[in-house]
Amino acid sequence: MSEKAPLKAVFFDRDGVLNLDHGYVCEPERLDWIEGARQAVATLNAAGVKVLVVTNQSGVARGYFTEAQVDLFHDALQAGLAPVGGRIDAFYVAPHHEDAVDDRYRHPDHPDRKPNPGMILRGLADWSLAPEETVLVGDKGSDVEAARRAGVEGLRFRGGDLLAFLRESLGERFPSGA
Repeated sequence: MSEKAPLKAVFFDRDGVLNLDHGYVCEPERLDWIEGARQAVATLNAAGVKVLVVTNQSGVARGYFTEAQVDLFHDALQAGLAPVGGRIDAFYVAPHHEDAVDDRYRHPDHPDRKPNPGMILRGLADWSLAPEETVLVGDKGSDVEAARRAGVEGLRFRGGDLLAFLRESLGERFPSGA
């Protein structure tokens, strides 16, 4: 079958894809949206496509911020999407790192931490999705590698306008409209 399955969900990395990566971003006041990101999410939502975020947050493991602060940042993302009719359906967070200052987060190669596919596999299971019905958009090789390991198509976003990138990369699979 040469035609691709209809798109039912898009996995997004967070920092560098939805918001500018200022390095260990967790304060809502440091939320700066990537151009076209809010419109891209809203367009996907309007078409019934799930939007799932998969994000490594080693800043938690390193003691730079807490999981509660990550949740507050995610609340700010949701609040920023609401005025344009957008929302994120689920956040998957990997707070682990081999150099963690807190033993709870220390792991040499946690299955959730990209390039491992754990967060993507959980998202597929939680939303009853087949890998071919999804894509992952990330800005690093580890994002694309995690997608590959999960059997999901990975798209490497190198900056610019996210909405334009998705329209170009996905072609007819990207919903038209808003």
